[in-house]
Amino acid sequence: MEIQELIGIVKEHGVAGAGGAGFPTYAKLDKRAEAILLNCAECEPLLKVHRQLLEKYAYEIMETFALIGEVLEAKRTIIAVKEAYKGTVEALQANRHSYPKIEVKLLPEVYPMGDEVVLIHETLGITIPPGGLPIQKGVAVFNVETIFNIHKALKNNGPVNAKYLTIAGEVTAPKTVLAPVGMEVREVIQAAGGITVKSPVFIMGGPMTGRVVSSYDCVTKTTNAILVLDRNHKLVQRMLSDVSVDMKRAMSVCCQCEMCTDLCPRNLLGHPITPHLFMRSATSGVGAVHQDLSPFLHTFYCCSCGICELYACPQDLSPRRLITQYKNGLRGKGVTPDKEVKYKEPLSLREYRKVPMERLTARIGLTEYNQEAPLVDTLLQTNQVKIKLAQHIGVKAVAKVKKGDTVIFGSKIAEAADDKLSLPIHSSINGEVIEITEDYIIIRNSNERM
Repeated sequence: MEIQELIGIVKEHGVAGAGGAGFPTYAKLDKRAEAILLNCAECEPLLKVHRQLLEKYAYEIMETFALIGEVLEAKRTIIAVKEAYKGTVEALQANRHSYPKIEVKLLPEVYPMGDEVVLIHETLGITIPPGGLPIQKGVAVFNVETIFNIHKALKNNGPVNAKYLTIAGEVTAPKTVLAPVGMEVREVIQAAGGITVKSPVFIMGGPMTGRVVSSYDCVTKTTNAILVLDRNHKLVQRMLSDVSVDMKRAMSVCCQCEMCTDLCPRNLLGHPITPHLFMRSATSGVGAVHQDLSPFLHTFYCCSCGICELYACPQDLSPRRLITQYKNGLRGKGVTPDKEVKYKEPLSLREYRKVPMERLTARIGLTEYNQEAPLVDTLLQTNQVKIKLAQHIGVKAVAKVKKGDTVIFGSKIAEAADDKLSLPIHSSINGEVIEITEDYIIIRNSNERM
């Protein structure tokens, strides 16, 4: 297969990075990649999707990953998987004879191992420059579900219109399910037996980087989990707190202990992100007095992993939230990161400052929810879906259907924007289009068999 054929198939079937960012995968298929990595390091506590998929579909995923390596003419094809995923590692070893060129790299159970900059350094010993892209160093990273979606596109002509996600927390029976894109949170949760608390709050994504959503929010191509917690849980209270109060608390009690910087995974790789200096400058104006704006400008190099505020800070302050606010403010003013910023070699102490996943899970109060969540990959059923046109990085798709049209499961309902970084969108049910806006398409199920 030629690279342009593969790019065309991946784009036409709407394959985006399923790990959370949603970068259009066709744009990562680049012959500059001398090494390609398969990321099987669930980045956050409670999430199970990628290890479960790789264990159940090891042959199919390895077959597709090997093909991509051949098409890109990559020198190395590596599956990076946490050693703690015993069943997944066994499945890989059982199929390695079929794909002898694939290397398997075992990773420690630390956070945030799934962050691609951390993953690349851990696997290849390569440091990606601050604000840079892996391809600059000849590396491309794909996660497990993304490769599985490419497999389905190649073998079954199947577009990405459903998403595997873990349901965990205050539910009767935690599970990993396959939900139609556009299905509402409240419906998806029923697959886990319902909610066990009176005042639930829903977090879409992981507990470290996810966001609080409404029960009427909908699944997208990048939804990895729906976590249900009681409104009084300390993690929820942090997420719902007023950022202006976070600033006042920081002004009152930040003691400049530097723990946030000492445990920052990007700082440990030599990147110029220093949360404690940012907190000093933001809360006291020291940077402005000395005309040193670097603590503010270097917020661009924060990966928003949350270690600083949810694990490191002994005073429960919120460096990550404040850094994110400043970073977004800079972007709003048209400021962009310096791609030539100087950075250092990884710190020698890095090995001793990795955050164990088990300890992190306990620190944020989620140990009791770290239960088995069996994979059930029968597609969930729903009467209606609300499918967003912007489910990926880049320009949102353009609707090609109109109100009243009848669509079938897998049919294209929105085209990728012309000559832009964009992806098409496909229907996740059979039904009738009942509403179209600039942001979404609503389809009501016709109750036909999917």
